[in-house]
Amino acid sequence: MAIHLDRSNPIFLAPSQGGHHPELMLSAVLHLMSHYTAGNDHDGGCIKLASVIERHLKALASLPDLAPVLRATCQQLHEQWATVVERNLQEQDKTNFLSRIMARARNTPATA
Repeated sequence: MAIHLDRSNPIFLAPSQGGHHPELMLSAVLHLMSHYTAGNDHDGGCIKLASVIERHLKALASLPDLAPVLRATCQQLHEQWATVVERNLQEQDKTNFLSRIMARARNTPATA
Protein backbone atom coordinates (compact mmCIF):
# COMPACT_ATOMS: atom_id res chain seq x y z
CA MET A 1 0.00 0.00 0.00
CA ALA A 2 1.61 3.26 -1.12
CA ILE A 3 1.08 6.34 0.99
CA HIS A 4 0.45 9.55 -0.92
CA LEU A 5 1.40 12.79 0.80
CA ASP A 6 -0.01 16.09 -0.38
CA ARG A 7 3.10 18.25 -0.10
CA SER A 8 1.07 21.39 -0.82
CA ASN A 9 -0.80 20.88 2.45
CA PRO A 10 0.14 23.70 4.89
CA ILE A 11 1.04 21.10 7.50
CA PHE A 12 4.24 20.39 5.55
CA LEU A 13 5.42 24.00 5.72
CA ALA A 14 8.09 24.35 8.37
CA PRO A 15 7.46 27.21 10.76
CA SER A 16 9.99 30.03 10.66
CA GLN A 17 9.03 31.24 14.11
CA GLY A 18 7.28 29.33 16.84
CA GLY A 19 3.94 30.76 15.86
CA HIS A 20 1.03 31.49 18.16
CA HIS A 21 -0.48 28.02 18.25
CA PRO A 22 1.96 25.49 19.71
CA GLU A 23 -0.80 22.89 19.91
CA LEU A 24 -1.23 23.09 16.12
CA MET A 25 2.51 22.76 15.59
CA LEU A 26 2.63 19.78 17.93
CA SER A 27 -0.30 18.22 16.12
CA ALA A 28 1.39 18.83 12.78
CA VAL A 29 4.70 17.30 13.81
CA LEU A 30 2.99 14.21 15.22
CA HIS A 31 1.11 13.85 11.93
CA LEU A 32 4.34 14.21 9.95
CA MET A 33 6.14 11.69 12.14
CA SER A 34 3.40 9.13 11.60
CA HIS A 35 3.67 9.59 7.82
CA TYR A 36 7.44 9.20 7.98
CA THR A 37 7.09 5.98 9.99
CA ALA A 38 4.41 4.58 7.69
CA GLY A 39 6.44 5.39 4.57
CA ASN A 40 9.69 4.16 6.08
CA ASP A 41 8.70 0.51 5.53
CA HIS A 42 8.40 1.04 1.78
CA ASP A 43 11.21 3.31 0.66
CA GLY A 44 13.55 3.99 3.55
CA GLY A 45 11.88 7.24 4.57
CA CYS A 46 11.81 10.64 2.96
CA ILE A 47 14.68 12.99 3.73
CA LYS A 48 12.54 16.07 3.02
CA LEU A 49 9.86 14.88 5.42
CA ALA A 50 12.48 14.14 8.09
CA SER A 51 13.88 17.64 7.60
CA VAL A 52 10.45 19.25 8.05
CA ILE A 53 9.91 17.19 11.22
CA GLU A 54 13.29 18.32 12.54
CA ARG A 55 12.49 22.00 11.87
CA HIS A 56 9.06 21.74 13.53
CA LEU A 57 10.64 20.20 16.63
CA LYS A 58 13.31 22.89 16.72
CA ALA A 59 10.68 25.62 16.52
CA LEU A 60 8.62 23.98 19.27
CA ALA A 61 11.69 23.65 21.50
CA SER A 62 12.27 27.40 21.21
CA LEU A 63 8.78 28.43 22.40
CA PRO A 64 9.06 30.07 25.83
CA ASP A 65 5.38 29.49 26.67
CA LEU A 66 5.54 25.74 26.07
CA ALA A 67 5.63 23.59 29.20
CA PRO A 68 9.25 22.84 30.19
CA VAL A 69 8.79 19.08 29.80
CA LEU A 70 7.45 19.54 26.25
CA ARG A 71 10.26 21.97 25.36
CA ALA A 72 12.87 19.51 26.63
CA THR A 73 11.24 16.62 24.77
CA CYS A 74 11.07 18.64 21.54
CA GLN A 75 14.73 19.66 21.95
CA GLN A 76 15.81 16.06 22.43
CA LEU A 77 13.71 14.84 19.49
CA HIS A 78 14.98 17.73 17.33
CA GLU A 79 18.55 16.55 17.93
CA GLN A 80 17.62 12.94 17.10
CA TRP A 81 15.84 13.95 13.87
CA ALA A 82 18.79 16.18 12.92
CA THR A 83 20.96 13.06 13.14
CA VAL A 84 18.51 11.15 10.92
CA VAL A 85 18.60 13.95 8.33
CA GLU A 86 22.40 14.17 8.39
CA ARG A 87 22.84 10.40 8.11
CA ASN A 88 20.40 10.20 5.17
CA LEU A 89 22.14 13.08 3.39
CA GLN A 90 25.49 11.32 3.80
CA GLU A 91 24.00 8.10 2.43
CA GLN A 92 22.58 10.00 -0.56
CA ASP A 93 26.00 11.54 -1.22
CA LYS A 94 27.62 8.10 -1.13
CA THR A 95 24.97 6.65 -3.43
CA ASN A 96 25.29 9.56 -5.87
CA PHE A 97 29.09 9.20 -5.87
CA LEU A 98 28.89 5.46 -6.54
CA SER A 99 26.32 6.02 -9.29
CA ARG A 100 28.63 8.49 -11.02
CA ILE A 101 31.56 6.05 -10.81
CA MET A 102 29.45 3.20 -12.17
CA ALA A 103 28.14 5.36 -15.01
CA ARG A 104 31.68 6.34 -15.97
CA ALA A 105 32.75 2.70 -15.88
CA ARG A 106 29.90 1.75 -18.22
CA ASN A 107 30.71 4.57 -20.64
CA THR A 108 34.48 3.96 -20.73
CA PRO A 109 35.58 1.58 -23.49
CA ALA A 110 37.26 -1.57 -22.20
CA THR A 111 40.89 -2.05 -23.09
CA ALA A 112 42.19 -5.55 -23.59
